[in-house]
Amino acid sequence: MTAAGVDVVARGASVRGRRGPVFEGVDVDVPAGGLLAAHGPAGSGRTSLLLALAGRMRLSGGAVRVGGHVLPAAGGRVRRMVAIARAAPAVDLEGRLRVREVMAERRLTSPGVTERGIREALATLDVAPRGADLVEDLGPADRLLLATALALAERPGALVVDDVDAGLPPDAQGPVWQALQRVRDHGPTVLAGCLHPPPPTAGLVALLLPRRSQDRLPAETAPVRKDADT
Repeated sequence: MTAAGVDVVARGASVRGRRGPVFEGVDVDVPAGGLLAAHGPAGSGRTSLLLALAGRMRLSGGAVRVGGHVLPAAGGRVRRMVAIARAAPAVDLEGRLRVREVMAERRLTSPGVTERGIREALATLDVAPRGADLVEDLGPADRLLLATALALAERPGALVVDDVDAGLPPDAQGPVWQALQRVRDHGPTVLAGCLHPPPPTAGLVALLLPRRSQDRLPAETAPVRKDADT
């Protein structure tokens, strides 16, 4: 079960929301089969950046190229080659479903995904949830890796997984990042979001999201009060 990874290049990528920039001025080069770790605190725009690189969120500025296809003109092609494992709240597993139900759902909704492909992906990630388990009852690592396995079974050119270290105790973070490294061994470029970057490793591109323009404004100072003339 292998797929050819794609390169991802962004220059000055920006997205604006109603209240101002979500992220802006992002430059990044991720080689085919590489691992991007976009890190920063909550509200830094990590999820929006990953969705923009996957062609799911429209840029307000800059340019992105994924596997030779430039966004937004080739958005359809990019969306077909990039699988989203997790980018909450937009994309996440339904916690009230059982593991076997989310597996069956993926086979129905994603052409080419088979029972065998899912099982192979689960083995790659070294995770074996029981089919009768509710997704919401899985531990944070198993839930993340299940979502990643389902995306890997789609045989994408790139795979997005956000909040990699969310809820994970320190001793569980290393094995999860190692599992994502094994995803790369099967070809896909991995675009990950996290609070803190993983330890340095071959092919890792660590991106600390730049501070937004509005966050660089000096602190507001109280106006100087002038006493009334007496």
